[in-house]
Parts: sequence; structure tokens; C-alpha cells
Amino acid sequence: MDYKADENRYGEMPYRKTGKSGLKLPPISLGLWHNFGGTDLLENSRALARRAFDLGVTHFDLANNYGPPPGSAEETFGQILKKDLHPYRDELIIASKAGYRMWDGPYGERGSRKSMLSSLDQSLKRMGLEYVDIFYSHRFDAETQLEETMSALDQAVRQGKALYVGVSNYNAEQTAEAAVILKRLGTPFVIHQVHYSMFERRLEQGLQDVLTHEGIGSIAYSPLARGLLTDRYLKEIPADSRAAGGSVFLRPEDITEEKLGKSRKLNELAAERGQSLAQMALAWVLRKGLVTSALIGASKVQQLEDNIAAIRNLHFTDEELALIDQILAD
Repeated sequence: MDYKADENRYGEMPYRKTGKSGLKLPPISLGLWHNFGGTDLLENSRALARRAFDLGVTHFDLANNYGPPPGSAEETFGQILKKDLHPYRDELIIASKAGYRMWDGPYGERGSRKSMLSSLDQSLKRMGLEYVDIFYSHRFDAETQLEETMSALDQAVRQGKALYVGVSNYNAEQTAEAAVILKRLGTPFVIHQVHYSMFERRLEQGLQDVLTHEGIGSIAYSPLARGLLTDRYLKEIPADSRAAGGSVFLRPEDITEEKLGKSRKLNELAAERGQSLAQMALAWVLRKGLVTSALIGASKVQQLEDNIAAIRNLHFTDEELALIDQILAD
């Protein structure tokens, strides 16, 4: 049966401007880091992507090495586009990245012009696209002059292979320097993808000041601390979880009693707010309006729906915010 998108998909989802640009993103975006690889069931991946779009999630975030195996998430998304979402291409924001190791040899990683542009060509081929909406430098490369990496992003836009560019995992100083270069080149630097959650606060350590000054938006990855800010690990490590399976995504040794104790206290506050812990954690990331969007991953449609429901209550009282900070500091 041919997929037809929900006619009311834009009825409840608010959209946020990305910095000073005209690009708008949903406050919740779908990341394809996991559950869309070659080891996952295609029909489940299709169900997740279709349901996300039906709920107003227009932004799908990928990278060249997402899988596993590397590259397979883009291949899967290419199939989803072909089977389901192709008629809605102009309603989608599709992002990819290059920088981490993707193929053997000296050009399969980092930020050289050769590596960045070759990777983008491969990504477009895997997804069956003529362009991506956002192309990121996935990490800062100390071995390559920043001017070269940024000029590769500029060239991608000028070749019509990307509409906007961004960076990920850059610190405040690196981001400020990148902004100067891209402004000089005339390329739209609109977004920074940053690791940000209640447990990870590097965005607040000077980076947000740079983004605000330069008019750059942000999108938070791992806002649920890879599952620690959900109810999944509050009692024990489930047998069907990634942590139990020895995944590098979340290892058993990462699930410390200290973090679990904080998660349990936060879970109590979330219940008082009428939210799950995951919903409150997403709302907290989005609370001030400075973060444009929060990236979520999902393995089940119900999980996806529950997380998106976080947008129904993004308000916190001063007392709630103070209590959260106290819990995290204890």
C-alpha cells in the first residue's frame, strides 16, 4: 500500500527559526544514528520515519558513518525516500555529515576538501538525492586548516549539493573562527550540533554565547543521555538493551549508581509535572528557546510518540529549575 502522509501533520507541531536564518526546524528531530542500519528491520525503520513525518517531524539527521555498518543508515533512508517520502521531498530537511572515519586510507576521515566532498558525493548516492539540506563538518580536525574545511562546505553549497552548512563537536573558539571564515565566503552557517543534556552541559560553557552572537542555531544530540534520562535503566539493565549487549553506544560501566540516583530523583519531579523522565529531559533542553531542536532516536513507534509529546509542556517554574540543578549538583 502506498504511503500517504497525514493531512494534519502540521496541526500541532510548532517550528523554530534556526538562529537568524529563515530555516525552521521542529523542536524534536529524528536522528538515524541507530535503528536504521543494515542490521535493523527495514519495515520498522520505515514505520518510524513515516510516523515521525505524520506527527510533523520534518527533520531527519544522518551522517556518512551511521549504521551499523557505516553507510547503511543512509542506504536505508534512501529506500524510505524511494518507497514513502519521495513525494514530500520539498517538505523535508535532510542532513548529513563527514569527518569521522568512513573508509580506508588517508581520505576516509577528517576535514580535508578531498575527504569532505568525496564523502558528500557518496552520501548523496546512497540516499538517491541531488542535495542535502544541511551538510556538517562532523568534528574539528586539528590536522587540517580550518579554512580548508570551511571552504569545502562552501563549495558544497556553490555546487548545489547542500543548501546550508553546520558544524558539530566544535568548541566555542573553533565555532567562532569557523563563523568568521564562512561569513567571508558568504555561505549560510546556520546550525551547530552539540552534545547537550542535563548530564552534559558544554553548550553552557561559552559556546551558547558564540552561537547567540553569530546568529547560529543549535541542535542537541543525546538529550536523553543515551537512555540514562529515561525510565529504561532506573531499576536494572534490561536484557534487550544496548548496554546489556555490550554496545559502545552505552556500556554497563556508564550506568553508575550516582547517575541512576540522580535519574530517580529527576523521575520523581517529572511525575509531578505529569511527564515521563524522557519528556521532561527533552523539555529541559528546549526550555529557553535557545536550542532550536533536540535529536531523538527511537526503536519503537510508541517510544517515538511519547518523546514527541514532550512539546506539550516546555514550561518550568523557577523552583523546578532550581531543584533540577540541586539534584544534578548533589
